[in-house]
Amino acid sequence: MDEDERRDLAEQAAAEDAVLLDAKGLRALAHPLRVRLVGLLRKHGPSTATRLAERLDINSGSASYHLRRLADAGFVAEDEGRGNGRDRWWQAVHQSTWFESRELAPREPEATMQYLQSVAAANSTQAQRALAELQTMPPVWQEAFDMSQVPLRLTPQEAQQLGSELRELMARYRRDAPGCTEDAPEGAERIVLITQLLPEPDAGTDTP
Repeated sequence: MDEDERRDLAEQAAAEDAVLLDAKGLRALAHPLRVRLVGLLRKHGPSTATRLAERLDINSGSASYHLRRLADAGFVAEDEGRGNGRDRWWQAVHQSTWFESRELAPREPEATMQYLQSVAAANSTQAQRALAELQTMPPVWQEAFDMSQVPLRLTPQEAQQLGSELRELMARYRRDAPGCTEDAPEGAERIVLITQLLPEPDAGTDTP
C-alpha cells in the first residue's frame, strides 16, 4: 500500500470515527487488558481507572498504568470535564479500530499476533457472556440471536470482496456509541456483530 492509499484509508477511518493502526498503535494494543479497557470506554463512555479495574477484576494501579500507555498512543484521553482532582476520568478517542495487515504484519509479527489473539479472546468472552444471558432475554431478542458457521470455497480475491461487501452492509445500519440512545428508535438495543473470515488453506484436500 503506497502513501496515497494509506492516506485515503486513514481519512475514511477518521470519517467513521475510527483509528487506522500504525506500528506504535499496534504495539500499544498488543496486550489483552488494553484491548478490553478501550472496549469498555467505547461501550460505556468515560470512566475512572478504579471503576474500570472493578469491571476487569484487576487492581487500580494496573488499570492506571495501561490507560497511560493507551493515552500515549492516542487511543484514550483524559476527560477534563469530569473528576475532582483525585480520580482521573478517561474517555475513548475513537469508536473503532482498523487494522490493515499487509504492511504491519511483516514488520511487527509479534505485536500483530498478540493484538489479534487479544481481539479473539475478547470476542470469545463476549460470545460466552451473551450465551449465559440468552435464556433470560425477552423472547424477541432470543429469536434475533444467531451464531452461524458457513464454510465457503473462495479465491483470495473473492474472500476480500466478501469482506468488503459485509462492511458495506454493516455501514447501512445505526452504529452504537455512548450517548447515542437519544437518536435511536424505541426498542433499539446494543447489538454486537462479530465477523471473521478465517482462511483454511488446503483444508479438506484429502477428502474424496
